[in-house]
Amino acid sequence: MKIAIVVQGRFHAFHLARALLDRGSDVTVLTNYPKWAVARFGLPGDKVRSYWPNGVLTRLVSRLDPGSTWRGGEVWLHTMFGRWAARQLASDRWDVVHPWSGVAEESLRSLKGTRTLCLLMRGSAHIRTQAELLKEEEERTGVRQDRPSLWRIAREEREYSLADGIVVLSTFAHRTFISQGVPPEKLRFIPLGASLQTFRPAPEIVRGRQRRLLAGGPLRVLYVGTMSFQKGLWDMAQVVKALGTERFAFQFVGPQPPEARAVLSELRPAVTIISKQPEAELPGVYAWGDVFLFPTIQDGFAVVLAHATAAALPVLTTTNCSGPDLLREADSGWIVPIRNPEALAERLRWCDGHRSELATMVGRIHEHFHPRDWSDVATDFEAACQRGVHERPGVVMSTRPRGVAR
Repeated sequence: MKIAIVVQGRFHAFHLARALLDRGSDVTVLTNYPKWAVARFGLPGDKVRSYWPNGVLTRLVSRLDPGSTWRGGEVWLHTMFGRWAARQLASDRWDVVHPWSGVAEESLRSLKGTRTLCLLMRGSAHIRTQAELLKEEEERTGVRQDRPSLWRIAREEREYSLADGIVVLSTFAHRTFISQGVPPEKLRFIPLGASLQTFRPAPEIVRGRQRRLLAGGPLRVLYVGTMSFQKGLWDMAQVVKALGTERFAFQFVGPQPPEARAVLSELRPAVTIISKQPEAELPGVYAWGDVFLFPTIQDGFAVVLAHATAAALPVLTTTNCSGPDLLREADSGWIVPIRNPEALAERLRWCDGHRSELATMVGRIHEHFHPRDWSDVATDFEAACQRGVHERPGVVMSTRPRGVAR
């Protein structure tokens, strides 16, 4: 099959494209990354079409207006990229087009009525559910959230309608689409993966973590990701305040948006805060931790959870992400409701008081837990494409992919 992946930025698109190429698929990536930047992810230049001026403008607007208050910029940049992508797609014939939501409308309209299968990628919950959760978080914390605009909500819902199928990354995300009235037969459940070769630790790192746990020093609690309220920053702050630093050491690693400055400033005496690290440096970041904390309010998948499990870290996360798909309760981690810092603190106290059980869990995860890798993701994506091509116009939800815990 001839496949076009259309993405404004990177997300997991480059990993998927490389895995598809490795499996022999004919894949072209349309992105606003320059070709030299895409090459760092192992994609050959002849498989990339770059609209780099859009990428430059997007970064410029982001720097000048980091709070995203200029909604006109969103409309301008997204439609600019969408129109370019539609023109690029029109210059060739494709079996499958896989565009990211938000920049897909123009391509979906131009391909309507053709033989091309259009599988939309939505990396988060249904956009209305996302907007509702962020509105609630804004009311709970008193901090203005970067919520989806009315323009973006309307645009994405048109894309949901135009697409032949919608790829979702977790049962949580799938559930939000059903609750918003999207027919289940239109949804494809394809969870992401991790580079096992990159993130799987050497045995000596696992043994070192186990020795550290049994020695009884402060429990190392690690968070990796954007330090935003959407990812649970408010609850993490409450956890730090409740537990203190006598028995716990906290390290947060990732981008620090403007909305987080006041909270992070208050947390700095108790938390080691590190800026975003290149992916190649992340295995060393995960090696530091004893437990991985990710109290997200909503995520379509959260690839850091796959990284953490691949790194043999017990994970403490919420219902509103891929955690319920990836983890076995009390075997490789724990799931708690969103907005429940008391439950998070209680579980971390349990971890501190049950070091032997936690050390055993670390060894069990390393020995027995096998997260999906990108080859698994590519295999399931190909299967979804083949079935969709042969069964159009109906799109059948995929069976539970390999490597996902029940």
